[in-house]
Parts: sequence; structure tokens; C-alpha cells
Amino acid sequence: MNITKENIDALNAVVKVEISAADYQDKVEKILKDYRQKANIPGFRKGQVPMGMVKKQYGKSIMIDEVNKLLQESLNNFLVEEKLDILGNPLPKMQDDFNWDADDYAFEFELGLAPEFDVDLTVKNKITQYNIVADDELLSKEVENLQKRFGKLVAKEVVEEGVTIAGSFANEEKGIDKKSTIALEDIKGKANQKKFIGKKVGDVVELESKGLFEDDHKLMGALGLGHDEVHGLEIPITLTIEEINVTELAEVNQELFDKIFGPDSDVKSIEELKEKIKEDAEKQFQQQADQQLLNAVTEYLVENTKFDLPAEFLKKWLAVAGEKPMTPEQATEEFDKSEKGLRYQLIEGKVIKDNNLQIDFKELQDFTKGFVKAQMAQYGQLNPEEKDLEDIVQRVLSNQDEAKRLQEQLMSQKLLSFYKENITFKVKEVNYENFVKEVYK
Repeated sequence: MNITKENIDALNAVVKVEISAADYQDKVEKILKDYRQKANIPGFRKGQVPMGMVKKQYGKSIMIDEVNKLLQESLNNFLVEEKLDILGNPLPKMQDDFNWDADDYAFEFELGLAPEFDVDLTVKNKITQYNIVADDELLSKEVENLQKRFGKLVAKEVVEEGVTIAGSFANEEKGIDKKSTIALEDIKGKANQKKFIGKKVGDVVELESKGLFEDDHKLMGALGLGHDEVHGLEIPITLTIEEINVTELAEVNQELFDKIFGPDSDVKSIEELKEKIKEDAEKQFQQQADQQLLNAVTEYLVENTKFDLPAEFLKKWLAVAGEKPMTPEQATEEFDKSEKGLRYQLIEGKVIKDNNLQIDFKELQDFTKGFVKAQMAQYGQLNPEEKDLEDIVQRVLSNQDEAKRLQEQLMSQKLLSFYKENITFKVKEVNYENFVKEVYK
């Protein structure tokens, strides 16, 4: 057997695999002998079937099977031994004059080679790293939300600003008859809100579904419909009022602190309450800021790391790689959609390799343990037994999809830490509202 590689250019190559009869004949003969021993053919005792008959019946299919096995194994070994970094998979070149009746065979495969490039972390136009702070306005709103959460409902005789209304939404044509509770402030527009003001229990309010709420999700909940059903929905609906309530805010005192954090909490004043809210909020903000920073670095590196791809090869490969073949036009469209992601995969791989950002199994176990502990804490299990924790970690990592997901999360953390250490950012302090405006437009 002989394997050679011819470079077409820096991104494309052809591998030629030459297989002679001597490479596969012994294996084929051995399999045929086994077939002869086991074959049940009428007129012959088991093991006494003439070899010529066995060869005639099974010889060619066995030979083809063994040549293909040898071809695949030798090609894979060649790619590993030559340390070829390829994109996609080798594509066999079609041969019009190929003949399985010959003894010797030659196969050719097209390869798309990964480009060589360097990643420059010297950022010219500095990337913004956001430091999101919980400002006084947010803290005051959160205190008020807690007061509402632990406050008490007080029945009102008529609808006025600030109330919640419980009742039944109805539309006979669509079969809608849904009990719901809504906040008057969620109703969109003063004209709609005015229809409610002054109404009492038992009154019926006539409404239009279109533009009733600021958010379609609230309309879905109120009417008990799915997303597709409320999209563009324009029907008359009625609301029969059954309850009118207002939330009387809980007083900000030790009783409230104990309800929120438990009787053993260190929170003893509104200042300490706000400090606790600030701490918790800014932890969550940090996660969002980190994700935004990683996204920004990704965008920057993709835009500023220049290299060519074996585009024509990849389009040909995409056309045959999936379950359903694609037309050349479909493959080109798919390549255009996936090119940016492929470029970042190559850049990320280069950064990981050049800076030895590998993950060992112990790191993955520890990361998974932290993830599991955080999940358990949400359900009140703050101090799980170590053995129970290790058993759960083992079960989680035995699931390949889950293990892969956690490994990707851990690698994202490693990359983020690496970028923070090696790229100079422009730090900007903002409140959460301005962060959302700037980042998500």
C-alpha cells in the first residue's frame, strides 16, 4: 500500500491511496474459509462446500468490504501521523473508469486544510468592559417590590390606580373563558385604562384584544392562548370583574427582614437590606457583563483576525455531509451562514492551543460540583453530604451531552479569564438600565 499527498495550494490538498491485492488478499481468504466452514448450502455437508462456490457467491462483496475497511483505516492513520489539520472530512474524487474487477486500486481524496494564522490580542480600538452597578433607584424599586411581595391584599370597592383586578375574560367566537388576575398598570394606554376606572365588582368591561397590554406575553396569560394564537389577534373581549384589590405595602422593619432572610439573618436595618440587595444584584449583573465582554471579544477577533478558508471545498463538503444532499446554491447559502462561527472556532482553538488552556478531568469535576451545589441551594439544600454530591456529579458527567455542555461553560470561563489578563479594555461603569440600552439597543 502506498499513500501520498499533493498540495494544491495552502488550503487544499489531494491524498492518493494505492491498494494492491497483497494488502487485502490474506484477510479475504481467511474470511472466505470461515464462511466455508459455516455455510449451509443444500446438497453439501457443513464445511464441505467447494471453495470455488463460496468465492463465486461471496468473494467480491467480501473483497469490496475489506478494501473499504483498509482504505478508511489507512487514510485516518495517515491524517494522524502527518498531523494534518483538516476542515470537514476527506471527499472522495469520483473516477469514471473505476473497476472493482481489478486487483489493484487507487483512490483519491480532496482535503480542505485549516489555515495558518496568528491571533493578535493587541486591541487597537479598545473593547468596552462594563462594570454594572446597582444604583439608588434600582435599590429603592427592589425594596418596594419586597414590600409588595410580603404585603397584604386589601379589597377595594371601585377600580382606581394601582389596583389588581381578578375576573373572567371571554369571547364566545374563540371559545375564550379564562379567569385571570391583571394589574391595571399593565394595561396599555390611558384610553384603555380609563375604561376600568370607577368600575365595581360585577361590572363588565368591553375591550379589544389588539393593543390591550404592553407585552403580548401578558395577553397570552390573560386569555389562556398560545403565542401563535395571540400574534395579530384582533377580537372583542369582555372582562367580568370579580375582585378588586390593592397591595398594602409591608413595613420596612425587622419582621420584614426576618421574612425575607430568616430569623438568623444579619440584616437589621434598611441600609443593610439595600446593601444585601446590591450585593446579590451586582453578582447577577457581573454574569451578564462577563457574557457581553466574551461576546465583544469574539466579535472583535473574528473581524480583525484575517485568514482565508478553503471555501469551495467546504461548500462541496456541506452539499454531501448532511442527511439530505444539498444543491450547490443551498450549500453556498449554508456556508455563508456558518462561516463566521467556523472562523471563531478556529480562532478559539488557536488561542486554547497556543496558551495551553486545556481542561483536565479534575477541573471538570470541581466545576460540576460547584454547579450542582448552586442548583441544590436554590431548593434550600445548603449543606449537602460530600458523598451525595460526588454521586450526583458522577451521574451528571456520565451523560455525554451534559458533560459536553459543562465543559464548554468551563472553557468559556477560562477564555474569559485569559482575555481579561491579556487584553486592555476600556472600563465603563453604568447602571443596569443604561447597560441594556447600550448593549442590546
